Amino acid sequence: MGVRLVIARCSVDYVGRLTAHLPQAVRLLLVKSDGSVSIHADDRAYKPLMWMSPPCSTLYGEDVWTVTNKAGEQLLITVDEVLSDVAHELGTDPGLVKDGVEKQLQELLADQCHVLGEGFTLVQREYFTDIGPVDLLCKDGSGAHVLVEIKRHAEIDAVEQLTRYLQRVSTVLGEVQGILAAQSFKPQAKVLAADRGIICVQVDYDALRGMESTRPTLF
Repeated sequence: MGVRLVIARCSVDYVGRLTAHLPQAVRLLLVKSDGSVSIHADDRAYKPLMWMSPPCSTLYGEDVWTVTNKAGEQLLITVDEVLSDVAHELGTDPGLVKDGVEKQLQELLADQCHVLGEGFTLVQREYFTDIGPVDLLCKDGSGAHVLVEIKRHAEIDAVEQLTRYLQRVSTVLGEVQGILAAQSFKPQAKVLAADRGIICVQVDYDALRGMESTRPTLF
């Protein structure tokens, strides 16, 4: 099916662990080939107002779309007027190509991953998952797998991103530790990371370039 973009006057209700309601307004409904559905307003950059992640299914009624995930949670989208409805095949995406300092940090930490923890060794750079590549897959001194996501400046979104990677990879490799490595962190990101069991490591880009023995700061 590709990606479908519908601009419609609609209201939305979420029914699940809690209930939430979006009153009637003109919004963008985005349906991807993986089955995910998200509802967007004309602000907030990329963040949707509501969404349902895959695996989920959508039943298109005459006036109501019913989106249901495997837990039985639902988005009920009441469509009052369709202003635009288009679909496009995007093809295979080549993935994210990182540039600048972030890319260099990845290369440096891949060569010096022992600075992330005692006995760390590199397994693979750009470890593939079905939602994108993780920067580094390592093993710690005990042989346990560790996922490392690298950012210049880590915010809450980086913690959420690594959380999704950990959920995906744990189905293949079993229990996996997560490390978020960055030059700086938002305080909220460190709080959320601690709550998720993710270790935050502050790295010094210039020191890594010149001193292989440099150890980042653990939070």
